[in-house]
Amino acid sequence: MDFVRRLYQRFASLVHELAKFGSIGAVAFLIDLGLLNFCSVVLDWGPLTSKVVATAISTTFAYVGNRFWTFRHREQSGLGREYFLFFLLNGIALLFGMLTIGFTTYTLNLHDTLSLNIANIVGVGFGTLFRYWSYKRWVFLEATEPIPVELPEAGIRQDR
Repeated sequence: MDFVRRLYQRFASLVHELAKFGSIGAVAFLIDLGLLNFCSVVLDWGPLTSKVVATAISTTFAYVGNRFWTFRHREQSGLGREYFLFFLLNGIALLFGMLTIGFTTYTLNLHDTLSLNIANIVGVGFGTLFRYWSYKRWVFLEATEPIPVELPEAGIRQDR
């Protein structure tokens, strides 16, 4: 049991960070999915245009959530710099969605809503892996001074 507690203490920050990132990502995904379907089905916009609009709006939500909740313990290098990098990296991640939606729609010639949503989910999955890695690497940097991390639910207080 002592081994499990030590293991938890060692990875507690990462586990909590991943849980927060996943929570923000889940809400952003719902925003993205809802807007993608609204734009493509209700407004009758093309699938790629709908994806760009949906991603731009869901990305704004994700930035605010990740900056002020998920990665709030990380060094702030300026909102302008972070916002620019965040959107740049999301633009790169958007390519995963554009490629899967474009391939499904124009190569496989599948124009139904179900195929659009499946392609979107696959693209978001690949994009999410890239985003988590790139946010930690370039946007929300490690703090240069130890910042106390408190995990009251586990009775843990440690400096990072």
